[in-house]
Amino acid sequence: MSAHVLQSNAIETPGFPGVSFGRSADGLLVALAGEHAFAMAPARDGRHFLVTGWRMRRPMAEWTRGDFYGHGGDLADENAFRAKVLENAEHQREKSALGRREEPSRANTPWGPSQGATVYADGVIFHSTAGHGGFLLSPDRNRKVHQSIRVTGGAYEEDEAWAIVAFSFPHLFTAFERRAAEKTMKDSFPDAWETITGNVLGPDESRKKDERAFILKHRDDWIVVSAIVSDKQSGFTEVIATPGGKRGPGAEECRFLIPSDEYRVGRFGFVIDLERHAIYGGRSSFASWQGRSA
Repeated sequence: MSAHVLQSNAIETPGFPGVSFGRSADGLLVALAGEHAFAMAPARDGRHFLVTGWRMRRPMAEWTRGDFYGHGGDLADENAFRAKVLENAEHQREKSALGRREEPSRANTPWGPSQGATVYADGVIFHSTAGHGGFLLSPDRNRKVHQSIRVTGGAYEEDEAWAIVAFSFPHLFTAFERRAAEKTMKDSFPDAWETITGNVLGPDESRKKDERAFILKHRDDWIVVSAIVSDKQSGFTEVIATPGGKRGPGAEECRFLIPSDEYRVGRFGFVIDLERHAIYGGRSSFASWQGRSA
């Protein structure tokens, strides 16, 4: 891809939207794709993460870290930052070509009154509300969703179920959205994914399948369900654990002390090692345990 210099501080790539890279007033690597602004912000331990902004009219040489408010995840290096920006630009180009329409709406939805609608196609409409949102599919569209993931009534909330809509009607979504939908389907609806595609998901390919495997493996182990830095035992974290991580009425509870520099919660919880972590019966830092015995 060719590029030309805009000014001493910025380089732009051609196309819609044009993508400009440069440096901010405080030395951050920054970029602009259409009206979407990006910066590579420093984190602790030499790491970086992506931050975003919107409609920043000043030259990028005048931008500062305080102009950015969105968080877009960790970045390995400058190449990863540039790849993220170019990916977003491609997403914008594809979305523009799809011709989605923004319309006013006062429709009643399961998430409250609609405050606006995006029409992806006839019978495929995304509604925004005060607190949540999601897709509403017409009966004809909903019948085309595989029965294993079909929602009665055609309401697909925006957190996870939106991926069912993208998976069912991929031609209405950008490549970026399809990739995100595929990941969500594998993580949240692995059984349906395997049934529909005929592909079996292995370890680290589905969060839900990995969680099931973790629970099965540790069903008889003590798993932490609550933790607090101890104000009774310096350098320790006091934890409450239950067998298999069960919660709710009737779950057996036990307290342990874990060295704070060791206590790191994994993907699905911290597993107590009874050979190293002793049951704790001393004074508790948990308000609900104060005055109770071990």
